[in-house]
Amino acid sequence: MYIEPPQRHLLLARLSLAASLFAASTCLSSQPAASVPPINAHASPFGSGWECSRGFRRAEEACVAIKVPANAYLDSSGGDWQCNRGYIKLDQGCKAVRVPVNAHADEQLFGPGWQCNHGYREASGSCKQIVLPANAYSADSSYGRGWECNPGYRREGDTCAAMRAPANGFLVGDSDGWACDRGFAKRAAACVPVEVPANGYLDATGDDWKCERGFKQQASACVPLVMPAGAYIDYSGHEWACMQGFRRRGAECVPDR
Repeated sequence: MYIEPPQRHLLLARLSLAASLFAASTCLSSQPAASVPPINAHASPFGSGWECSRGFRRAEEACVAIKVPANAYLDSSGGDWQCNRGYIKLDQGCKAVRVPVNAHADEQLFGPGWQCNHGYREASGSCKQIVLPANAYSADSSYGRGWECNPGYRREGDTCAAMRAPANGFLVGDSDGWACDRGFAKRAAACVPVEVPANGYLDATGDDWKCERGFKQQASACVPLVMPAGAYIDYSGHEWACMQGFRRRGAECVPDR
């Protein structure tokens, strides 16, 4: 059958379009299928994949509803639950906190769910008033003694005893309660003068001494360094080393060979 030129061009164009569509469909069918979010999920906003909607948590390739027990609520993430105030987690549920007298509910992950009020401390599930000894103050703690001694006093058993500094000493806040003035050292319960020998000086602590540069300690004295030829005082200031080109041999510096 003879086809007019315009009709022939139209037929060829339709055949070309059909071939292109077939090739495209074949190419798409060979590509792996995109991950499709399951029910109660949505595509992740941080790239490929998916995540469960609020109130659901992932279980393999599905999203299961979070069972929120009584007296609880979904947390801000939407993927877990927390107990209401006045309740604590126990056996997958929320148990009411029994707050004893002189205590208050405390939202915490561990513990009984309550704390004693200021001035009280926990004892066998209850809150007992802290009895302060003389010269003490109530500490911000519901456990332990619950009190500390005032400045100038230290704990001795269940009392606060006044701290006294010896002559040439002063009160401080450490365990001893006192320290010596500069130039004095602790000896038992007294402050004794530091005896600095000739060619010595008080060190940074103020309760001991060191020898000046060029001297070394020998018992309670500072003796001059005796250096051989070819030596110099080292970085410590209290010993000597051999100059370059020499090496130490006993108490001498001999030339390198």
